[in-house]
Amino acid sequence: MKKIDELSVFFPFWNEQENVETVVKNAIPIAQKIAKVWEIIIVDDGSSDNTLKIAERLAKENKNVAVASHQPNRGYGAALKEGFAKAKYNTIVFTDGDRQFDFSEVSKFLDKIDKADMVIGYREKRMDQPVRHVLMMLLKIWDFVFFGIYQRDIDCGFKMFKRKALNKILPLYSEGAMITTEILAKAKKAKLKIVQVKVTHLPRKYGDQSGGNLRVVIRAIRESFNLWKELKNGRN
Repeated sequence: MKKIDELSVFFPFWNEQENVETVVKNAIPIAQKIAKVWEIIIVDDGSSDNTLKIAERLAKENKNVAVASHQPNRGYGAALKEGFAKAKYNTIVFTDGDRQFDFSEVSKFLDKIDKADMVIGYREKRMDQPVRHVLMMLLKIWDFVFFGIYQRDIDCGFKMFKRKALNKILPLYSEGAMITTEILAKAKKAKLKIVQVKVTHLPRKYGDQSGGNLRVVIRAIRESFNLWKELKNGRN
């Protein structure tokens, strides 16, 4: 496969001390293979375990690895915004830091990005608890009703962007789980071309999922109404 000129990779982490080192060390040889110039950004979302400590050690060991961190924990959206802000290259990709995605499948995204503004993954078989499947279906309905968007897997945490396309949907405001809806709703408004690719989803081995947490769900609903009002009033 032909190497691209440059690539920014980032991973959001929150209390993922069992996962962070494996995720980053697995990604390094892949980044070296697919890009002439590359960086990996570890985004620590206010972890209370050893995630940040491990991340800082990894950054010291490799000049292409950097750490972005904020305290206290702010949410998934805040972590993604941090990653987008720190990324310095023209192609940007992120995956969740919970080891439920195989980063080597980034090649599928690279195969499509030349003819798209964004490439987003959809999980062939979602390896989550039943409550997450229910929430996903509700999110699809919610996003279709309020924003007129439909994708096979709205909240899949594996996405690639061209820098110039990302700039068209910035700034992003959501701090929590509605960040993916905000990205897709603004992409639709900006008439960006989105291509979907199938990705593998793996069972979580370490750490806890927060997506089904009642506090997270309530926050997502609140952010969704705020986003709807923003778009209705013409705010980007």
